Amino acid sequence: MKKIAFALITSALTLGAASVQAQELKPYVGVGVVSSQHKYNAANDTTNGDRKSNEWGGKIYGGVQLDKTWGVEAGYTDFGKSDYSYTVGGANGRIESDAKSFYLAGKGSFPINQQLALTGKLGVAHNKNDVNATGLAVAYRGDSSRNALYAAVGAEYAFTEKVSGVVEYEHYGKNDNEQGRRKGAVSLGVKASF
Repeated sequence: MKKIAFALITSALTLGAASVQAQELKPYVGVGVVSSQHKYNAANDTTNGDRKSNEWGGKIYGGVQLDKTWGVEAGYTDFGKSDYSYTVGGANGRIESDAKSFYLAGKGSFPINQQLALTGKLGVAHNKNDVNATGLAVAYRGDSSRNALYAAVGAEYAFTEKVSGVVEYEHYGKNDNEQGRRKGAVSLGVKASF
């Protein structure tokens, strides 16, 4: 039974790879700006300041459209740096965060008309968050990395046959150190196909 299942899976993968090779693959690259919420939670914080901020970063990505519907994409996102100054029992301190992520995902494109398509992506993200802290929050200091589920929904508008505008909401998942970047981000960019 195991041999039959293995043979069926191998055959399906071979036929799938052959059909993909028979089609014309369409590679693409893109860049964008990313807006993400950053938040800080220091224990016993008595500061009246805002612990949340929206930070801007950048994104670069590339992929291959396998057919009109399916593709594969990989990218790098820099969420930008943020910091928060706090007071605990009269003692001042500061927390800084520098978050980044790499992702690999399958992509589905669903055309609405000739120019507009809805998109969805599902894959894995490798999140990295470098946190520096002073004062009583020094326990939050450190570099952390974690793999998490990556998912995105968005839309693409074709300005020309080769150039499209892209807007997405992306969920990168958690970091091990939750000081700084939150899970999601909104990105706006441009994509060039070859």
